[in-house]
Amino acid sequence: MNASGNMAIAWDSLPLRLQPNTDLRRALEGSLDPHHHRAAFVIAGIGSLRQARLRFAGKAQAEALDGNLEILTLAGSISSGGAHLHMSVADEKGRVTGGHVSYDCLVRTTAEVLLLLLPEWSFSRERDSSTGFDELIIRERSWEEPQCPETRQQS
Repeated sequence: MNASGNMAIAWDSLPLRLQPNTDLRRALEGSLDPHHHRAAFVIAGIGSLRQARLRFAGKAQAEALDGNLEILTLAGSISSGGAHLHMSVADEKGRVTGGHVSYDCLVRTTAEVLLLLLPEWSFSRERDSSTGFDELIIRERSWEEPQCPETRQQS
């Protein structure tokens, strides 16, 4: 608790710039050091892709989008076991498409992403019988687990 009586949450930020031909999802999943961070949120992301693979709501397979694409929004959660990311992109005619980010979304010129790292928390995904999907499980990390020493207390 802080002086105002509010719950204080330790966090750190990690700004990333991804280079051309980088797989967006693989890079974000690989950005967590599992010894220090097991939970993160993508706060914002912009940039460009030369190809995107998005899975639309209710569909089993991702759709391929090829060509010059601008990342308009990127958000989601990342755990040491993977990511759950949503993105909207615009094509050369300004048409916007969005969905779940799959692998093989390849950066064209740059992708600029801000992660919020939560060292005191651990995210995982487990099957939820009410939805039939692997859903986010949020747990506080045990005191025995190593934590990143340079985190800041925020309220």
